[in-house]
Parts: sequence; C-alpha cells; structure tokens
Amino acid sequence: MIVALADSLFFDIDLDAARSRVLLFLVVGFAPFLVVAPLIGPLIDRVAGGRRLVIQLVAVARVGLMLLMAQYLDALALFPLVFAALVLQKTYVISKSAIVPSTVRSERELVEANSKLGLIAGITGAVALVPAAILLKLIGAQATLIYGALLFAAAFVAATRLSPEVVAADELDETESRQLHSSNVRLGAIAMTVLRANVGFTFFHLAFWLRSQDQGTLWFAAVVGASALAAMLGNAIAPRVRSRMREETMLSTALIVSAVAGLSVALLGGPIGAVILAGVLNLVAALGRLSFESIVQRDAPGANQGRAFAMFETRFQLAWAIGAFLAVAIQVNGTVGFLIVGVVAGGASIYLIGEGRGGVNRHPRGRATSQGPRSR
Repeated sequence: MIVALADSLFFDIDLDAARSRVLLFLVVGFAPFLVVAPLIGPLIDRVAGGRRLVIQLVAVARVGLMLLMAQYLDALALFPLVFAALVLQKTYVISKSAIVPSTVRSERELVEANSKLGLIAGITGAVALVPAAILLKLIGAQATLIYGALLFAAAFVAATRLSPEVVAADELDETESRQLHSSNVRLGAIAMTVLRANVGFTFFHLAFWLRSQDQGTLWFAAVVGASALAAMLGNAIAPRVRSRMREETMLSTALIVSAVAGLSVALLGGPIGAVILAGVLNLVAALGRLSFESIVQRDAPGANQGRAFAMFETRFQLAWAIGAFLAVAIQVNGTVGFLIVGVVAGGASIYLIGEGRGGVNRHPRGRATSQGPRSR
C-alpha cells in the first residue's frame, strides 16, 4: 500500500491540501476507534473466537479496501480508504496482542513468540516490497494494490487456523487491577507511550518535511525502509538484550537513545539524518515493547495476559495517533521536529529515572514472579 500510494498521498497534491486532508482523516479515522475500543474490547475477549473473528474480519475488510483504492486511486475517496486501512491495521495489532498468549505454553515461549512475530513481519514486509515495486514500475499502482489484496486474502486463510479460545472469560478483578497499576508497570507504560508517540510523530513529520527536499519520494522511501529494517533488528536482538539487562534499564536506555538521536539529528540536519532518526526510533521501540511485555508478565502474574496486552496496546496506538496528529498540525521544519523528539524523550527519561530511584519495586534477576500467561 505504501509503494502504491506514496505519490498520491503525499507527493502529487498541493502540500496544504495534503496536510488538511491528513489531519481530517486522522481525527475521523482514529477518534471513533480509540473511543469505542476500550468498550467493545472486553466484550470481544469474553466471546469464544472473538479476537480470531476480528482478525479474520480485518483481513476481509482490507481486501475490499485495497480493491477500492485501485478503483479510486486518483479520486478524493482515496483518503478515507487509506485511513480506514490504517485503523484496521491498528485493530489487528491490538487483537494480535490479545491472542498470542493463548498460542504458547509459558512466559518464555511468549517472549520468544512476540520476538519471532516481529522479526517475521519485518522480513515478509521487505520481501513483499520487491514484487510490489516491480508491478508499480511495469503496470501501475492499481496492479500493486490488487497484489496487496491477494496478500490479505492469504492472511484470512491463515487466520482460520487460529484457536477460537476465549481470551478472558472473567471480568477484571481487584487483584489484577492492582498488579496492572503497580509502579513498574505504570512507569513502563509511560515509557512505551512516549516511544510510540515519537514514532508516530516522526513518520508524519518526515512525510511532509521531505516534500521540501530534492528527491523527496526517494528519501521518504528510505525512511520507510530504514524503519522496517530497524524494527526487524530490534525484534531479533531484544531477547538477547533482555538476558543481559533489566527490563527497566532497557526502557530507560531506549528513551535516552531516542533523546540523543533527536538532538544529534537536529544538529546534523538533512534527509540523511532523518533516515537515521527513523531507524533509531523504530529500533528502540521494538526493544522497548519486549521489555514492557516482560515487566507485565513479571509484575502482574495474576493478570490475564491477553486482556492486559490488548488494553495497553490500545493506549500505545492512541499515543501513536496523537503524535501523528501533532506532527501534521504544528507545521514545523525538520530541525524543530527533531528537537521535539529529543526533548520529549529526554524529559521522559529524566522523569522515569527519578521515579525509579524514588521507590519502584525491584525484582532480582532469576526470581520467579510469574506463573506464565493466563489466557483462559
């Protein structure tokens, strides 16, 4: 979809028109979803096959959206179709977070499964870009979108093999709520919220800022490629990093690296710096995600892991959307945008380090505080 629509969405229309349309559909597309998700999510989790059904419906809906995009590629209707696809993509991520714990037998397998899923997503995404680019060059964007529809049809077939188990049969009780609001979990959630917000902000900031650069389309493609490769690398090395570093240290380090990258690129400037920053932010966000999941497993052993991950993932997707909205709304140049990323990450890291020294519960390495995922 990115290959087919990069020009139509960002580079072939007037900059002010693009900005106003993106702002409009960020609000229209994400606001209802993010308001309704916390209400319907728990209901879906209590129904047998609920999250599996959501994943199947997302796949079918995206087949239809890709075909409609191919038909309305040069029309105004393209914009609501694209943002509907983004909403569905976020819906899938949340449902995936809820269903993965039911597919594994232990906490160790859950960490490994999430790492492998992220790595596989990066590899398949990179591989899928090759025929997409060939089709775009030889036939056109319509052929690329039809190819994408076929991939989502294959995803639907694969989703039918998922277990139809209930994610969370019981409602949230007092013990689960208390554990999910512990100091470590709360601070970890703050760190992940900032990391996700910075990723959303940077993506849309660069999408518009690169319009002013020579060969803006190519630079934006480099940003997308660097982001995907960095996320894939982060998922590949995260389990090894976690074995050598405490989860809280991983999250604090991720924020510090984000801050240093943002401030350094603000001094360096230029599209090359933009590509570097996008890669760094996606790398540390991938590392942060796995460390946060480990904190939840460790400090909330009485919580239903599927429900907990879906709840937190909804918040993180909201942070991504808010970051994206601010990037489009404030209209700053590249250097100022990079400074914003650095200052926000730096401020969050100072806050977390201060709170951590102020009495966060610490768990020594090797202590068994979790009995594995509760998915039933």
